[in-house]
Amino acid sequence: MPRESVDDLIAFLAVARQHSFTRAAAQLGVSQPALSQTIRTLEHRLGVRLLTRTTRSVSTTEAGERLLQTVGPHFDGIRAGLAALSELSDRPVGSLRITSVEHASQTILAPAMAKLLSDYPGISVEIIDDYGLTDIVADRFDAGVRLGEQVARDMIAVRISPDYKQVVVGAPSYFKSRPKPKTPHELTAHHCIALRLPTSGGLWSWPFVKKGHELKVRPEGRLAFNTINLALDTALSGLGLAYLPEDVVAKHLAKGQLASVLADWSITMSGYHLYYPSRRQQTPAFSLLVETLRYRG
Repeated sequence: MPRESVDDLIAFLAVARQHSFTRAAAQLGVSQPALSQTIRTLEHRLGVRLLTRTTRSVSTTEAGERLLQTVGPHFDGIRAGLAALSELSDRPVGSLRITSVEHASQTILAPAMAKLLSDYPGISVEIIDDYGLTDIVADRFDAGVRLGEQVARDMIAVRISPDYKQVVVGAPSYFKSRPKPKTPHELTAHHCIALRLPTSGGLWSWPFVKKGHELKVRPEGRLAFNTINLALDTALSGLGLAYLPEDVVAKHLAKGQLASVLADWSITMSGYHLYYPSRRQQTPAFSLLVETLRYRG
């Protein structure tokens, strides 16, 4: 098969799996116009239309879906075979893609990757933060990181962190003109800094528990973000209350920059897990990733 045909098929697979020319172009390291031209050339050579383009998304036609299902597994097999060759090398090599969430990436993945990449220069890692429940198979991730209860039962899950507590916090300046809430119900009288979830488009309802009594409060306020760092920054500025992981706010609590409330209602989260398909062929690089992240507490 001519080299250009292989390149064209790789380009098609990227667009078909990403459902986006923009994301596929970024993945392949090419410009979007060049990628569009590649697809048009492939369609002209095959004599069929492979993709249906709209202003918001890209989907495969019947012919495109057939091509995806036919050639996709072969390219996956080639990729896995090349990665497996690292078993014959003195030092494992390969690239790994992980979907995670901001908190886990900052507190678990980044510190672990610093050591892994230092010890094994032939390994590269890409981490994409996304609070959505990403389909790691369809989106071509090697593994994902989510809370234990969010991992599908058909996945292999490896615990990579202990359980942790969520804490409602506010700056001393915020409480100068407001009483501290004594129950979650009193949060309705406060400015709460919300986290927006991409899966539903709605705001994350704050969960609480005390003596077996569970309840959720929908945060009301003038601010909503999709990252906990922005929620932390605005809480430090005295603009409202935020419900954040305890380890994220610990140093600010110690310095008196934040004060915690509703401590007796704070919920314990189940801890993060690395998950991946049971049928995934483990390369030496991936096995190293799993063992590096495995929680041993």
